[in-house]
Amino acid sequence: MITTKQLRQKYLDFFKSKGHAIIPSASLIPENDPSVLFTTAGMHPLVPYLMGEKHPLGKRLCNVQKCIRTGDIDDVGDAWHLSFFEMLGNWSLGDYFKKEAVEFSFEFLTKELKINSKRLSVTCFIGDKDAPKENEANKAWEKLGIEKNRIHFLPKEDNWWGPAGTTGPCGPDTEMFYHVKEIQEKNTQEFIKLNKSGEFCEIWNDVFMQYSKNADKKFIEMERKNVDTGMGLERTVAVVNGCDNAFEVDTIKPILEKVVSLAGKKYSSLSKEELKSTRIITDHLRATVMILGDEKGIVPSNVDQGYILRRFIRRAIRHARLLGINGNFCKEVAEVAVKVMGEVYPEVKKNKERVFSELGKEEEKFSSALENGTKVLEKKLQFLGASKAGLYGSSEAQASLGQASVKELNAKGCFDLFQSYGFPLEMTIEMCKEKGFSADSKGFEKLLKEHQELSRKGAEQKFKGGLADASEATTKLHTATHLLNEALRQIVRKDISQKGANINAERARFDFNADEKLSDEQVKKIEDWVNGVIQKNCDVVMEILSLDEAKKQGAHGVFDSKYGEKVKVYTVKGKDGTIYSKEICGGPHVTTTKGMGQFKITKQEAVAAGVRRVKVILE
Repeated sequence: MITTKQLRQKYLDFFKSKGHAIIPSASLIPENDPSVLFTTAGMHPLVPYLMGEKHPLGKRLCNVQKCIRTGDIDDVGDAWHLSFFEMLGNWSLGDYFKKEAVEFSFEFLTKELKINSKRLSVTCFIGDKDAPKENEANKAWEKLGIEKNRIHFLPKEDNWWGPAGTTGPCGPDTEMFYHVKEIQEKNTQEFIKLNKSGEFCEIWNDVFMQYSKNADKKFIEMERKNVDTGMGLERTVAVVNGCDNAFEVDTIKPILEKVVSLAGKKYSSLSKEELKSTRIITDHLRATVMILGDEKGIVPSNVDQGYILRRFIRRAIRHARLLGINGNFCKEVAEVAVKVMGEVYPEVKKNKERVFSELGKEEEKFSSALENGTKVLEKKLQFLGASKAGLYGSSEAQASLGQASVKELNAKGCFDLFQSYGFPLEMTIEMCKEKGFSADSKGFEKLLKEHQELSRKGAEQKFKGGLADASEATTKLHTATHLLNEALRQIVRKDISQKGANINAERARFDFNADEKLSDEQVKKIEDWVNGVIQKNCDVVMEILSLDEAKKQGAHGVFDSKYGEKVKVYTVKGKDGTIYSKEICGGPHVTTTKGMGQFKITKQEAVAAGVRRVKVILE
């Protein structure tokens, strides 16, 4: 048996022996990057370096990154999908490439983890008009002993990564799959079929960033090529230990056992639907604990990360009701999650009171929403009853209230309850049945699918702009936020620090610790200070320093575990030597403030307790 702790250490030790510097996990909330709501992979905090910035620790890096993914939320409840997971990653920034990456992966899996190579299958890019067939990785796998019938060539949707935005680095990848059962596929079609049925588990992905997609949608070979890999910690621990699902690993199983206990059931006797609900509750509350416990302090809301967080909590509560868990229960599950995950991520233990408090508030709000939704549903059913009795014979009257049939609550009625009050379809069907009515479940599923498709498209829009494309406008705004940060300290309060930022080519959003709105006078002084620095045509100088050196020089930063042994420090310095800003940052930045434009604060608002947000532009 191998634990998650042991696998984490094995991975880091292995790649350290191969010349990789170990970097810490970044926050779940991406810094300065609007391309995603959450950190979905280890590469996100490294975007500037994958784009060409020099990393202070060199060209070979590795880490264990905490991640949140919501694109597969509808698949959570099966054996392998998780919303929160830990990703083991190693990177080559213009150093080694395909052959070496494949060899490292194979060596770690077969030598360090003792996985039988006969239980591995791999996929490679099949090639298309944009890029040729992936022969280099294919040859490397063959040379390592992977038989041809276990090497499968698939199209872009399966074996291509990126770009993160509409333009930028991208390339083919090769993925590694573990045979959960001792089954040998005969060909690619059989592999696809067996993979869909859960017979294989994807555990590692090596991405070869060798192209850059330009504005004309053409793929240009890059001079500097990178390797970006990702291995799912929980999945890998599960398969190495002979488990057929990710919920058996030591960082998840205690949480699941608590959920089963609260339901008053036995794990071995759970029905298929009960097992799915149990896994959803376990997954979503584990993800919730990690988001609430993150150093960035996101709380439930109706927008962005806060909306996803609220959705996790409410979906967990809905499925708890299906299991017969009533009343407030989230804290009991969260306590187990804090204990398990706090050993690896100290910030979770440190912020546990916030975790418990916000969960309690959200449970109360959702209970109220369920109560209000019940009243709305009862009114709808009263109307149906009146229509059934012939009191409302007009089809126009029925349509105006969203009812298409006097015997059935239509799809729109079901979906409105789901959307506005969080009513699961099962609850609506049950209440309708009690009153002698049915519910249009097929129509509901259609509306839900349409809604999910719109949500996915909306999420894809998050990949436009941001540091992923490193445009001139984005870079200028990034430097402007450094000046804003210093202006806030100079004019408002010395202990102000950045709590988050979101930058694209049009504007920057900047979050900072404050209880009160900036006065008109303070806004004017901040704008004047920043514009005064910009007009001085200051130099923006980058240095690579040790963390101690950066502290001694007065560089601003959070100074926690997110930094490595060496850091990049950007200094905005006047021609007379005056230092206006000195911050630890990954970049990118302008080299001079000349031509940055006119700085202006256009909006301000509260985003959380003790956190304010300003929106700024450069005209």
